[in-house]
Amino acid sequence: MNFIVGLLTFVTVCNALLLILLVLVQLPKKDAGAGMAFGAGTADALFGAGSGNALTKITKNATLTFILLCLFIGYLHDKVHADNSAADFLKQVQAKQMAAPAMNPAPLATPPATTATPPPAAGNLLSTLPVQTNAPAAK
Repeated sequence: MNFIVGLLTFVTVCNALLLILLVLVQLPKKDAGAGMAFGAGTADALFGAGSGNALTKITKNATLTFILLCLFIGYLHDKVHADNSAADFLKQVQAKQMAAPAMNPAPLATPPATTATPPPAAGNLLSTLPVQTNAPAAK
């Protein structure tokens, strides 16, 4: 399934590049704009003088294809990740735990409680600061 999503993503990127090219090649209104700078005259040479209609139809079809591909890729991507949901993973873990024999060793005796605090870490900068108290100084 991931291969299909990757292949459709590649087709979508190619379609987007085609759309960019089609928009730049189209004749602008009043013979001005970015279309003239990027070779709008080539459309006349390739498709004839009335190429506005053909390019417009191709652009509309490429746009519709782009939108449908994006929606379909989103649907497939959601379907792929819905199959690997957290609930399924939890069920698989519980099934493995039930199937595996329990290996619980005898509980160890608890160590006696200590009241001493551990020494501060060597890299702790707060341990190097002097401790200040609010007690009044002796006179």
